[in-house]
Amino acid sequence: MNASLLSNRSLAETTSIKLYKFHGGVHPPFHKKDSNQKPIESAGIPSKLIVPIHQHIGKSAEVVVNVGDLVKKGQLIAEKSDVISAAIHAPTSGTVTYIGEHSIPHPSGLAEICVIIETDGEDDWGHFKLPPIEDPDNTDSSVLLERIEQAGIVGLGGAVFPTSIKLASSGIKHIETLIINGAECEPYITCDDRLMQDRSADIVKGIQLLQALVKPQRCLIAIEDNKPEAIAAMRNATAELSNIEVVAIPTIYPSGGEKQLIEILTGKEVRSGGIPIELGLMCLNIGTSYSIYKAIYLGEPLISRIITVTGNGIQHPQNFEVLIGTPFSHLAEKAGGYTKMAENLIMGGPMMGFAIPDDAVPVIKATNCALFISATSLRESNPAFSNQPTLPCIRCGKCMEVCPVKLLPQQLYWHIRAKDFEKAEDHSLRDCIDCGCCSYVCPSHIPLVDYFRFGKSEIREQKVALEKADLSRQRHEFLLYRKERDKREREEKRAAHKAALQEKKAASKSDSTTGGQSSSPKADAIKAAMERAKAKKLARTESEKMDTKESDTKTVAKASTEEAQ
Repeated sequence: MNASLLSNRSLAETTSIKLYKFHGGVHPPFHKKDSNQKPIESAGIPSKLIVPIHQHIGKSAEVVVNVGDLVKKGQLIAEKSDVISAAIHAPTSGTVTYIGEHSIPHPSGLAEICVIIETDGEDDWGHFKLPPIEDPDNTDSSVLLERIEQAGIVGLGGAVFPTSIKLASSGIKHIETLIINGAECEPYITCDDRLMQDRSADIVKGIQLLQALVKPQRCLIAIEDNKPEAIAAMRNATAELSNIEVVAIPTIYPSGGEKQLIEILTGKEVRSGGIPIELGLMCLNIGTSYSIYKAIYLGEPLISRIITVTGNGIQHPQNFEVLIGTPFSHLAEKAGGYTKMAENLIMGGPMMGFAIPDDAVPVIKATNCALFISATSLRESNPAFSNQPTLPCIRCGKCMEVCPVKLLPQQLYWHIRAKDFEKAEDHSLRDCIDCGCCSYVCPSHIPLVDYFRFGKSEIREQKVALEKADLSRQRHEFLLYRKERDKREREEKRAAHKAALQEKKAASKSDSTTGGQSSSPKADAIKAAMERAKAKKLARTESEKMDTKESDTKTVAKASTEEAQ
């Protein structure tokens, strides 16, 4: 049967496991067919690549190249600097022309340290391609984890957490279910959809590597039922594998959220502040699985990813394999150029993405979509982008009804607006996943998710400030303690020295009083020994004298006798 003819209901009916529902969710216009009708193509090599050294959760990588260096494709240009960090590699060959701050994809237009490479067009690996691991099934897991770490692989579903660290955590608790997230619920984005259609066999090889590493009892590949071609491709690729099941789930936003997907598949809820591994679950993205396949079987680090280039602001929406560091302007050119409706550039989708003011910023590991879109279409996709004035909250409760985390968005809004961040924390602000459902349904056009992002940012900054203040206090207290300790030690040394002098003086005075005899036990013992030796010597001398005298007497007597004869 042609997969495109399968209805959503029939897809769901072919799933053997029981599915559950999470609270809330919305159904925005998805616009998937705009970009998923063509196979993935290469975006080619731009004239320059702008490669940020901080593209992951954790510490920035440390640059290991210099301006003027010739680099090869896959060469390490920034090494991981801490346990939670990730390596950065040259996406192609060329010359390093600049190392310094450059604007990056960020809602505030921030600049961070980047390595700019003027490409030579040769795409030469040199000797920097990692050797493929030919028999991963019989390779120690530590070797596989080391390769994943060397390749700089991070979660490509949005979290960009270093994958080797996440996989290593499976040793803490037995993993019952490995979940591969192919839901891709965000409107407009189809990079995972197209990846599953075009490279399903390679994805499955990556999933099998993950199974070997975390040893789950079962593995579920979850895909929204609005992607029938992807579902068919993945089911075909896993047809002979009894330990992997492709699960079609209902299409609702945000089903692709980690905690929401876990609830759909297992009925379990990850506790506030908790992580899935506590429930014996681990969730990884389709793109991450594919990157692991490339690292192990092909020896390729994470230097490119699949990106959806879409929207009515470009001529030909499509999915491309894009080198990390490629400017967004290059993507627009590959998609046929801008149209007259190219009024906004969004990295990501209209629900969770953010506006980018400049198309000169680079693609990073977290980039899954470049959305070139008109203001009107953006508002239709998400009313939160409406240019209508913000009205007072009417406490209608719609935001609460759609919140997938069961928060009270209106209460959070009031607390954050009053800058009462402590109460916002008490209302579980940290559990907000920034999905934007609340902003989407708000009749007063209040940008709720923007308030929540601001609140979380302020709380983080306050905690950092408190930590710095606490560290400063600790340093000051230690400085005072050290000064007091040094003062005390100096006083103790002076007192000890003074006592020694007084003891010496007293001993000297005692010697002069007792005729030079020492009053110490040791001195007395020595003196007694000397007296005994002297007495023995004197006795021996007297004995010798007596012997000599007796001998002399005998000699004289003998001589007298002889003379008398």
